[in-house]
Amino acid sequence: QLHLVESGGGLVQAGGSLRLSCAASGRTFRNNAMGWFRQAPGKEREFVAAVDRTGGTTFYSDPVKGRFTISRDNAKSTVYLEMVSLKPEDTAVYYCAACYYSNTEYYPNPDRYDTWGQGTQVTVSS
Repeated sequence: QLHLVESGGGLVQAGGSLRLSCAASGRTFRNNAMGWFRQAPGKEREFVAAVDRTGGTTFYSDPVKGRFTISRDNAKSTVYLEMVSLKPEDTAVYYCAACYYSNTEYYPNPDRYDTWGQGTQVTVSS
């Protein structure tokens, strides 16, 4: 079983930056694609970004494309989400998750992820 722990959330002004980290332990990290999702109050959990097993291919939702960057370090069993030009609408709890499937079409679907972290709060003030 993979265990995921997010960190790096906080309060930032609009236009600011944050870097989220997700440290993994347990089963082999490099066997999993990794994703970031977020959930704002009263809204459904939404896909933010994903990276394949090797880190060679990344995927982004339209609202964050060009502002967020997902990356992974398999040697450190860690996935990152670099966020710049943050907007108040980015405010949410951010979750990292592990996906054992290699089919990239699955990556935006939270139901395809079998392990989730506890989440980290990101608040962007206007």
